[in-house]
Amino acid sequence: MTAGRGDALLTLEPLIDAVREGAVSAAWALSGLQKTTSHEFEGNWAGDSTRSAYLFFHVPAGYEWASLDVYLDETSRGLAGNLALALDGRTLGEMGDVARTMEQLASIAAETLPQEFRTPVTLRVRLERPSAAPASAGTELRFKIRIPMETIARGGGAVSSMAAVAATALRRLLDQPRLQPFLAREADSNGGAGSDR
Repeated sequence: MTAGRGDALLTLEPLIDAVREGAVSAAWALSGLQKTTSHEFEGNWAGDSTRSAYLFFHVPAGYEWASLDVYLDETSRGLAGNLALALDGRTLGEMGDVARTMEQLASIAAETLPQEFRTPVTLRVRLERPSAAPASAGTELRFKIRIPMETIARGGGAVSSMAAVAATALRRLLDQPRLQPFLAREADSNGGAGSDR
């Protein structure tokens, strides 16, 4: 039996359903869903097990270079999760000074994302092989919105509403003019409409 919309969510499946409902209502389409179970932890997690789910969404028309990635987790300590907009960035050399880049990305997030939630900003750097020039390293931008524990405690309806607000805000980032200079050339070559990665 699944939890009612006002009942606290206790397991992974109703959390998945609530987040999916919210994201779809914000004009994202589900691309894929993966569940995993982990056992045999050591240290502080000894004896625990976790169940996780990864949901991937896309914008149905255009923006093929953008992905809404959702991570949800069920442990003996409760449920947790986040929604993250994942974007291919320019090369590290094109980005320029990393500290300045992070300052600008943080400013864009503060301007666009709802401030009542925790909204980490991540810049991932990937060098394909050790012999490659550091400036050629690829980057990925991630704008994340964490699902508050108190929202999960309020039930599926609260989670769906929060996920809709988060997914809508992350969707607005795709049209943020200040973000365009940081995106891979394939992403903004058509004025932000996107092309295949």
